[in-house]
Amino acid sequence: MSKDGIKIVCQNRKARHEYQIDETIEAGIVLLGPEVKSLRGGRANLTDGYAAFHNGDLWLYNVHISPYSHANDTSKVDPMRSRRLLIHKSEARKLVGKLDERGYTLIPLKIYFKDGRAKVELALAKGKKLYDKRETMKKRDVERELRKQYKIQ
Repeated sequence: MSKDGIKIVCQNRKARHEYQIDETIEAGIVLLGPEVKSLRGGRANLTDGYAAFHNGDLWLYNVHISPYSHANDTSKVDPMRSRRLLIHKSEARKLVGKLDERGYTLIPLKIYFKDGRAKVELALAKGKKLYDKRETMKKRDVERELRKQYKIQ
């Protein structure tokens, strides 16, 4: 746990490679008891996750939170169920306007606990083309080589 009270549960590391991230926001997640226990154990996967508006609410889809092993059989829930996200109405209005633009999507970057509450960091992102990915990798390699040269001298 870091000094600012944040404990990261899982991250979507591929997201920064696959998408061009323009803006990030923090949202709360509505979870059931066994899901919280499972998250505290670090058992979640964000790989194919995304967020979308449905009937005026923001929902998180395709995020896998493994069932908690010590929960009762009656309380077992679907690990891939959609989960409601909690954001302010002003943020929601702003996001709806931006999501109407072509090519933008909301993807989860990480799930974490902040002061004991489960949060998700969402990114307003646009998918990268293959040539954009190559360009990014080339820039990274050039910067790495420059750092090596300055270290040697």
